[in-house]
Amino acid sequence: MKKVYLDNAATTQVAKEVVEVMQPYFLEKYGNASCLHSWGQEARDAVEQSRKVIAEKINAEPEEIIFTGGGSESNNLAIKGTAFQLKDKGNHIITSEFEHPAVLNICKALGKKGFEVTYVAIDKNGFVNLEQLKNSITNKTVLVSIMHANNEIGTIQNINEIGNICKENNIVFHTDAVQSFAKVPIDVKKENITLASFSAHKLHGPKGIGALYIKKATKLKKQIDGGHQEFNQRSGTENVPGIIGFAKAVEVITEKNIENITEFRNYLINELLKIKGTALNGSQDNRLCNNVSISFKNVEGESILLSLDDKGVAVTTSSACTSSKLESSHVLKAIGLKSEDAHGTIRFTLSKYTTKEELDYTIESVRGIIKKLRGISPLK
Repeated sequence: MKKVYLDNAATTQVAKEVVEVMQPYFLEKYGNASCLHSWGQEARDAVEQSRKVIAEKINAEPEEIIFTGGGSESNNLAIKGTAFQLKDKGNHIITSEFEHPAVLNICKALGKKGFEVTYVAIDKNGFVNLEQLKNSITNKTVLVSIMHANNEIGTIQNINEIGNICKENNIVFHTDAVQSFAKVPIDVKKENITLASFSAHKLHGPKGIGALYIKKATKLKKQIDGGHQEFNQRSGTENVPGIIGFAKAVEVITEKNIENITEFRNYLINELLKIKGTALNGSQDNRLCNNVSISFKNVEGESILLSLDDKGVAVTTSSACTSSKLESSHVLKAIGLKSEDAHGTIRFTLSKYTTKEELDYTIESVRGIIKKLRGISPLK
């Protein structure tokens, strides 16, 4: 059976170049990067070189990058770290309705600890209402957290404008850039970003390693007590192989890769929209290069997913963190989709390894599945 993986927003295949560069740090150069002997210093040098690679990608300084266990940990440190550090100044946080659960659940938890959270609305294409954001700011607002690009519908926010709003009001601006990093240009200086979260496994790097950009002189309340690693911001022995792999993944993705993925994305969108009763979710133009979110009328998304899986095609009905739930996606609700349309939505996400042959097989499979499912559906 043919195998086609189109769930790259959930996780990606680790690039061969990444595996190769990581291997020596498991078997030969396995020193602890905090140790003073030669094994430790060899590991430390590799960590610092990797830090430079990540920093250069976003126009940051190396000392502004700390390594974490992944995007969720980066979000926790950024949001909780800011909230508790600045609680004497204010207790108000602004975010949006369609953030990743790794942000929404943090804000929910802070809401139980005396913080007030405002959830800014988004429009039908997934863009944050900037006027509402501006009007929501009070003298108690200490943090704005808006994701750079949405993991479900692919819409890319105008973080430059959001950054300007935060700068004008002297508010910390955090962006969850897990999906956009290395796919969309980020300049933390020009865009007035204070904090930004990243993760390696979304761009052909290893799982279990992420990073947080922390603008110089920004103070955060530590979330892990222990040693003084990562500029005393994140305790714990550094994941040296993971860090090395993260940097290599950033180095090997190219502009040509992004162009090719975008071309294939557009091809997939155009072909799927030829199927009667379909609609694209998210912005047509300002969307991630690899994201295709399609709603199929009068069909259950879970039935499409399982039917495609039977044919060897991996997709998802919503984000990986919520795909086991039967309730409608909060993102699709936020952009105004009816419940039945939200339940009939499939997310296809491509990678630099996706081929046109795989897409043609997927398109043909989807056409047959939709025809079959609609033929037996009580919904007409």
